[in-house]
Amino acid sequence: MPGGAVVHAAVFTAGALLGGGIAAVVSSRRKEVPPPAHPTPAIVQVDRAGRTQFSESVAVFQQSLPPALKNGHPGPISDLLVHKAYVAGYDRRLRHPAWTAEYLNKASLAPPSPAAGGDRSKSTFVEDESLPVPFRAKLQDYFRSGYDRGHMVPAADAKSSQAAMDETFLLSNMAPQVGDGFNRHYWAYLEDWCRKLTNSFQDVYVFTVPLYLPKLEPDGKYRITHEVIGSPPNVSVPTHFAKVVLTSKPSSPSTPSIPDLALGAFVLPNAVIKDDAPLEGFVVPVEAVEKASGLTLFSDEIKAKSKHICKATQCQVTIRRFDDAQKKAKAIGAPKH
Repeated sequence: MPGGAVVHAAVFTAGALLGGGIAAVVSSRRKEVPPPAHPTPAIVQVDRAGRTQFSESVAVFQQSLPPALKNGHPGPISDLLVHKAYVAGYDRRLRHPAWTAEYLNKASLAPPSPAAGGDRSKSTFVEDESLPVPFRAKLQDYFRSGYDRGHMVPAADAKSSQAAMDETFLLSNMAPQVGDGFNRHYWAYLEDWCRKLTNSFQDVYVFTVPLYLPKLEPDGKYRITHEVIGSPPNVSVPTHFAKVVLTSKPSSPSTPSIPDLALGAFVLPNAVIKDDAPLEGFVVPVEAVEKASGLTLFSDEIKAKSKHICKATQCQVTIRRFDDAQKKAKAIGAPKH
């Protein structure tokens, strides 16, 4: 993805999480995006390791701090991870993204040339060394866990370069997902559906949000229970995953600056889903995802101006066994004995 598109996505994401909606397209080259404002006063600095430091002017403002925080603000720290093809907010407690955000269009999904594009076979899963060691997901956590290292931003969305694709293999872009029947099948169909939206819309924004939803127990009470993988336990396993999409296209050739918006949210259980399950069966209000995750994805104005995505396009996934196709390709290329 070109640098300008990265900044576009980053600015949109920051604005959306504050309820600001769609940001203007930024055409400048890729820049380092500062982390969100910390709730502590400006004189308090929190480094990447989570340590709190005070500026030289602390004596002047110290009296304005609540007494309990004079020795530092404990967090939570929000790690804003800005990459070539996506932006993510990392959850240090759960050891997976709290959300990921992408800006897709036809150009972003196509490499400048076959030789310059990303090749999935050349990418490897790696730990994200930009995160403090105590809060990282580790390769060992997933070993024999029974779960796939599920991409929140799929590698197929980052074919613009090998570097962009490699960044999707950081463990900070992963969450544990049921493999057969979900990550390798229905979830992959939904990811493919999101990419195909670029055939009908000029701009496509995709948020992926791991969720922990309550379940009604036999005693009549609701509880949230989830597995934690690793030894010692380290990475939490979401009960559900959400895809929230916003699309935009000119309302008419005569008014290209006035966008026609469509919005929709889908919540899928982290479990085996039959191929013939209708996608519309997973539709939920965007507000339901926001409430469950504690995020504000879109402003009320955008929600009011958007038609439902299933009224703007067909909400139907294409059944394609991606993993079976990969196995077949490997078998064809294997030497015969």
